[in-house]
Order: sequence, then structure tokens, then C-alpha cells
Amino acid sequence: MRPHTALREEWLSSLPVLGGRWNRSEKALAADPCQNSINGCLEVDVHIYSEMFCHLRPVRRLCLEKIFPHWFLYSRALSGAEAVNALRPFYFAVHPDFFGQHPREREVNENSLKRLSVYLENLQKPGFKSLKPTQLTFYVRETDQNSSDGQESFSTAGFRAVKFTLHTRDLLSTVLYILNSCSLSIEHIQSLNTNVHSQPLKEAKRMPDRPIKWDKSYYSFTGFKDPDEDLEQVSRMETTLTSWLDNNGKSAVKKLKNSLPLRKELDRLKDELSHQLQLSDIRWQRSWGIAHRCSQLHSLGRLAQQNLETLKNAKGCTLVFTDRSGMSAVGHVMLGTMDVHHHWTKLFERLPSYFDLQRRLMLLEDQISYLLGGMQVVYIEELQPMLTLEEYYSLLDVFYNRLMKNRILFHPRSLRGLQMILNSDRYAPSLHELGHFNIPTLCDPANLQWFILTKAQQARENMKRKEELKVIENELIQASTKKFSLEKFYKEPSVSSIQMVDCCKRLLEQSLPYLQGMHLCISHFYSVMQDGDLCIPWNWKNGEAIK
Repeated sequence: MRPHTALREEWLSSLPVLGGRWNRSEKALAADPCQNSINGCLEVDVHIYSEMFCHLRPVRRLCLEKIFPHWFLYSRALSGAEAVNALRPFYFAVHPDFFGQHPREREVNENSLKRLSVYLENLQKPGFKSLKPTQLTFYVRETDQNSSDGQESFSTAGFRAVKFTLHTRDLLSTVLYILNSCSLSIEHIQSLNTNVHSQPLKEAKRMPDRPIKWDKSYYSFTGFKDPDEDLEQVSRMETTLTSWLDNNGKSAVKKLKNSLPLRKELDRLKDELSHQLQLSDIRWQRSWGIAHRCSQLHSLGRLAQQNLETLKNAKGCTLVFTDRSGMSAVGHVMLGTMDVHHHWTKLFERLPSYFDLQRRLMLLEDQISYLLGGMQVVYIEELQPMLTLEEYYSLLDVFYNRLMKNRILFHPRSLRGLQMILNSDRYAPSLHELGHFNIPTLCDPANLQWFILTKAQQARENMKRKEELKVIENELIQASTKKFSLEKFYKEPSVSSIQMVDCCKRLLEQSLPYLQGMHLCISHFYSVMQDGDLCIPWNWKNGEAIK
């Protein structure tokens, strides 16, 4: 084959010239293997283009200077620390701690951040060749940077869902792509590069008026591979369960095998502390790794050696490692993982006063129940924000005072068997598909009475279906565990029983030898966790990939 430059020049010379320029498509440029479109701003391996156009200076000026922001063309590669700094607006908009009242969205962001972290780490590894496209979903809060964008539609809760697929090859283009996908400013990135061009940012952000796309005949004539076809294929290909297990099964087995000693250590520590402190259970709010959990239990064990009698105040309680210390709305003892032993000790010392507040809270729930015809007031951890006992008591107290001020007349015990949860971020009551009422703390009592009376029968039917569905779900979980010889089979709290039932029914129709002895989690995405747990979406697809 002739030299590349000769082939290019021969092909270019054969193209018709219109107005002194080559005939170009009006579509977006996609003529390089390492390119992505970023809201009209292109990410390209500049060195490849420089080599391609080394004998064609007018074309190079047309392709590069007009398409890219000047500061991008002359910028150096970002370091890992600079990438984290550049992504601060993004982290601020999606950080799970800001989604305390939205457990499902918090969990999605938490898991997506983990996968993004792995992607960024792999980009920084020396000698990496390519990364598989990674699809991520984030719930982005309305911030000062994106609130002024009239084109963005935020939900009433103040956030929106953003989905994008990463297939970039360096940190700078990855950061730009993420920020642009979330409609966040990229102006601060220019200051991170010491070798940027002096071009003003406003001009640098200018969109190209006629981006170039090389004609298909260029690749046919030269024999080069058309990268546009690869990108189109990636965007059309849909991940299937069998293909994903084929690609990730061995990796999961290796991670699971490596984690087994730590898993045994975790079980030992958990049993010892539960017995020593006479605890009902030890749990974790987040999906921390096994090593992290062992470290937390070791820390608790050291505290027990120093203050055993104080820690025995938690007798009969469930201990939860979470983001802050206190007692939860359901009476669990919460240990903040960022707190030191001194804070934990103070919490255990205060437990008797918490138990007193818990008794007062239960009495308040009974009083509300009596005013609402016997309807039970419940707190559902999977559906409600993580509240402390004090916060929940305050919420109940406000609602009780409103009921007393505007007495609602229900026939005594007429609503027995029904359930309700209190919400502080709603203004109108609603009926959940699981059968419980969502009651806003500040709703109008008259409207509340009418709503409950008209929806009571439907609520009973929903609750009956929920119980039936739960029985079916448990049966299918047991059947799936047995068929695939799973070591552990569970779901994330954000996966409903309806979704779990649908997932299990379709799983039981498959032959999946990869799952033998594995830990399988039903989630909303595909992932291999750091300790070997396999996460698959409840609505997984199977069969041939869709093209």
C-alpha cells in the first residue's frame, strides 16, 4: 500500500472544490478513532490530526482552529488531582448526601459515582489501550450553574436525570464531556492549565459553524477504518445479560475468591460483637466494601474493650453504620463512620434518654392513629429519608397539633388495617401502589379527610396485593437461589417487589452456569462490585444484541 500521506492527497485532489473549499457534509465531525462530540465541541487526538494535515496547512487551520476552543488545543493533560478539582461542580450537583430525602436517587448516584471513579482510575493507569464504553445515570440537583439554563427541565423536587456514555481516552476530554452532559460550566477548567492559549473564553466556547465530516469514500479509497462506524455500533449495541456475564464472569469470580478470607473475618467480628453487646443486628446503610466494614467493626471492638458497660446500653438494639451518629426514626443506633470514639461513647451514654423519647414517640403515633380512625402510622426505611429520632418526633408533633386544631371526624376504628407515612416535602396526599397513604405534614385537614375516605377501599386492595406479591417474591428468590446455586441472592432497596418478581421469572427461564456460587444483586445497572458481587439490572435484556 502507498504511504498514508500520498493516499490522502490523491483522494483529496479527486474531490470537487466548491467556493475554494472541499465539499463537506453538514453533519458533525466523526473522522478520528478517538473523537467524541461534546455539545458541538470536539474531543480529538490533536497529534493524529496534525500528522494527517502536515502537508495541508490551509485544511489544518480549517479543521483545528475553527473547531476547537483555542485553550483546549494548547492545553496539557490533566493530572488526577486536577481532574477531581475540575469536577467539583459536578460532585456538588450529584453528591448523595444532598439526596437524603430521596433514597432511590441517592442510591443511583452513589453507585454511578463508584463506577465513574473506576473509569477515571483506569484512565490514569500507564499503558492502558482502551476502555469499554461505560453508561452512567446521575440525578443532578439544580445549582447556581445550571438553574439559569432555561432549556433544562427539573422535577418539582429540584433535580433531573442525566444519562451519558463515557468512551473517552484522556482525563481532560472525560471531564469536559461529563460537565457538558450535565449542563455545567467548563470555564474554570482553563485556569487549571498553565499552557493555555490567551484566547478569551467566550470566543473559545464558540460553536463551529460548519463542522467537517469526511466522506465515506475517503475510508474506502485509503483502506483506513472509519471510526464513525465503531461509534455508531457502540451506540446501537445493547448490553445483554449473557454477553455481560461472558465479559465479566471471570473477573467477578476472581474478586469473590480474593474476598472470601475477609468475608469470614467480617462474619466472625459481627457475631462476636453481637454476642458481646447483646445486639439484635449489625447493619450498614451504604454498600461499603468488606474491608471497610471489617475496619469499622474493629474500631467498635476496640471501643468495647475500653467502655464495655457503656456500650451495653445498646442491648437489644440494631446497630447501623451510617453517615451520622444518633438514633434513627425506627430506633436503630446509628454510628457515624466519620466520628471518633469520643462521639460514639457519648451516644451510648445518651441511649437511656433516647429510649425515653422513643416511648413518647410511640405514644404520639397512637394518638394520631386514634384521630385517624385507627390508621397505623409507620416509617418505611426504604421509601423515606434517613431521619433521626428527634427529627421524626418533631414531624409527628407538628402533624398531631394540626389534627387537634382542626379535628377530623372519622368513625372509631373505621380505618384499622390501613397505614400512612408522613412526608415533609409534599403538599397533597397520595396513595402509594403498596397501599399506604403518603400524608404531607402541612396538608389541609379537610382535603385529607375527603381523600382518605374516597381511597380507603383501593388502599385495602393495594395492601392485599402487596402481601400476595411479597409471598411470590420470596418463593421466586428461593427458587432462583436453588437453581443457580447462588451463595447469596438479594436486591437493592430501590428495586420494588413487582420489579423483582419480573426479574426472577425471566431468570428462571435461562441457563446461566456463570452464576454458580456467586453473590447476585438485582439493581438498576450492570456492575462487578469490588468484592465480587454481581449487580444486574432488574430489566435486563437477553438474546442477540440489538443493531
